[in-house]
Amino acid sequence: MRDKGIKILVEISRIILGATFIFSGFVKTVDPFGTAYKIEDYFAAFGLTSLSFMSFPLSALQGIIEFAMGACMLFGIYRRWNSRLTLIVMVFMTFLTFYLAIANPVDDCGCFGDFLIITNWQTFYKNIVLLLCAAVVFIYPEKISNLFTGKTYWLAFLYIIIFISLFTFRNYIYEPLFDFRPYRIGANIPELMGIDEGKGREEKTMLLYAKDGVEKEFTEDNYPWEDSTWVFVRMETEVLKKGEESPIKDFVINELVFDAKKTEIIAQNDITTEVLSDSNYVFLMFSSSLEDINMSYLSSFEDVNEYAKYDGYKFYCVTSSTTDEIIKWSDENVINFRFCSMDERAIKTVIRSNPGLVLLKGGIVINKWPDIDVPAEEDLVKPLNELSYGQLIDEGSQDRKHLFYVCLTFLVPLLGLKGLDLLFFRRKRKEAAAVEEENIQE
Repeated sequence: MRDKGIKILVEISRIILGATFIFSGFVKTVDPFGTAYKIEDYFAAFGLTSLSFMSFPLSALQGIIEFAMGACMLFGIYRRWNSRLTLIVMVFMTFLTFYLAIANPVDDCGCFGDFLIITNWQTFYKNIVLLLCAAVVFIYPEKISNLFTGKTYWLAFLYIIIFISLFTFRNYIYEPLFDFRPYRIGANIPELMGIDEGKGREEKTMLLYAKDGVEKEFTEDNYPWEDSTWVFVRMETEVLKKGEESPIKDFVINELVFDAKKTEIIAQNDITTEVLSDSNYVFLMFSSSLEDINMSYLSSFEDVNEYAKYDGYKFYCVTSSTTDEIIKWSDENVINFRFCSMDERAIKTVIRSNPGLVLLKGGIVINKWPDIDVPAEEDLVKPLNELSYGQLIDEGSQDRKHLFYVCLTFLVPLLGLKGLDLLFFRRKRKEAAAVEEENIQE
């Protein structure tokens, strides 16, 4: 009875660990750049900005390892070694998240990417549960059910690594297959920039003034601004209600105005409202850094710019590069774009590729392309309302279809390997056992 109870506890623990690690690793590999930006935040918080160059390799490696550990736990592959590694990881992560919960150097741990954002304390409590599960499987690794025999589990492990590595590479080259950001296709940016009335942050501001050695509190409506006998001391702000935060807070586009010779920027105009309220199509080419863009695909953006001019659409190159860098880059590449500036983090949130292209209409994201997938000149032969590029797709239906194919690609080869295991290796073992029994009887 005791063995049965331990077996049930081990199986529950391994399912919790396996499912959590698979999910955590999967959302990281869906958007490896997003995880890399979070790692950069950690480096900045700990004063290790010199290591920022390692953020993407660490992001990809973390996602691949987590997914592989979860799959091995779920399928019972390399049970003893995987149980030891899982315990080591959970001990380290539990202590780390406990420190993060207390010091709060970053807003969230980023363990589930943009799909699910949880607080540092919630992450710590989650890790406590996972640590207990890891301790159980570490003590009783032999009780983890093994779905594959020793003849095939190495093949299963190899396939898991190949699958998740290729999936990560796909999301490195293209935009994330599943977009959890507020700028996904179909997103209404103006709506996401606002908050419903009564749901926002509420604060109370008090102004302290002193007179004859006595301090008194005033509000912004009744402070004695006309009475010079009162001396301002300080301002205090009390948060009455934290409220909701808008999903989009930093989407601000400033168009840069050049002089006649294009050697100096003489003004900046905020065109955010103009862009988001335009009932016609608007192309936005985003580049977090013009100096670092992939020049191989620049001609594709130039073709789209010419197409936009011909068909009456607006095209802007939105970058976070400095004005000097913009002037230098534009001159070196003889580019005739309309340049705009935007916060770097905002650009990296809108699109991961550098550069990337976004199509808006009425403030709604109609389509997005990484540099490698920008529409070719020969495909832009009609107005956008007559092309598939200009049609809003059902992102939810698209995600379900993609998830189905991803699961199919991952599970079918493993099921085939399991079938091979059952039909060949296990049968061969039974035949060997039968022959041995016959020899004993003789």
